[in-house]
Amino acid sequence: MAVMRKASLATRINQKLASKSFWRGVTAVIGFFGLWQVSSMGALPFMSAIPTPVEVAQAFWKLLFEPKYWAGWRDSGQRVFFGFAAAQILGIPLGLGTGWKRNFNHLTFPVFELLRPIPPLAWVPVSILFWPTNELSIAFITFIGAFFTIVVNVLGGVGSIKKELVYSAISFGASPSQVFWRVVLPATIPSIATGMMVGIGITWNVVIAAEMIAGNTGLGRLTWEAYLAGYTPGIIVGMISIGLAGYVSSGLVKWVSELLMPWKRIF
Repeated sequence: MAVMRKASLATRINQKLASKSFWRGVTAVIGFFGLWQVSSMGALPFMSAIPTPVEVAQAFWKLLFEPKYWAGWRDSGQRVFFGFAAAQILGIPLGLGTGWKRNFNHLTFPVFELLRPIPPLAWVPVSILFWPTNELSIAFITFIGAFFTIVVNVLGGVGSIKKELVYSAISFGASPSQVFWRVVLPATIPSIATGMMVGIGITWNVVIAAEMIAGNTGLGRLTWEAYLAGYTPGIIVGMISIGLAGYVSSGLVKWVSELLMPWKRIF
C-alpha cells in the first residue's frame, strides 16, 4: 500500500511538472520578480524607494533565524484558526436555520441585516472595551470577519435549492427532519464551501489589521513595527509572509471542502 501511494504521488508530481500551466506559472513568477528587480534599480523612478528582491531576500533570511518571526506565525495562525472555527460553528447553523425556517428567519434576519454592514474593524473599539484582554479582542474581530460571510453564503445556498427536490422527498414520505438532513444540507454544502473559502481570506485581512491596531504579537504587528522603524525590506517580508500564510490556509480550507464534496472527484 505504501509503495502504491508513493507511486501515485510520483505520478502526480510528474504530471504537474509536465503540464504547460505549471511552467507558465513559473515563468510568470520569474518575470514578476525580474520586473521588480529592474524597476527598483532605477528603470521606474517611482519604484526607487522600494527595495529590490535581493534586499528583501536578505532580510527574509535574517528573520528566519529570529524566534520572534516564527512566534508571529504561530500567534496569527492561532487567532485565525479559532476565529474562523467559531464563525463556522455558529454561522453555518444560523444560516441554515434562517434560510429554512420562516419563523426563525423573522426573528434573526432583521438583526443580522442591521449588523452585517458594519465593517469588522469598526468593532475594534467595542471589542477592546468589552473583552478583558487584547487576545480575546483580536479573536472576536477575526470571528466577525468570517461570520457574516459564511451566513450570507449559506442563506444563498438554502434559497437556491429547487423546490422540486423538497416536494419529491415529501411525496415519498420523508419527514421534515429527513428533508433537512438528506436534501437541504447536502444541497447547501457547495455554498458552505464557498463561504469558507471567502471567509478565510477575509479572516486574514481582519486579523492583520487588528494586530496592527491592538496586538502585541503576530505577523501584522511585525509588519507594523517594521514600518515604524522605517525598515522597508521588513515591511515587504511581512507582506510576503502574510500572503504565504493566507495561501496555506486557503489550501487547507480547499482540502476540507473537497472532503465535504466527494462527488467532485468523480465528475
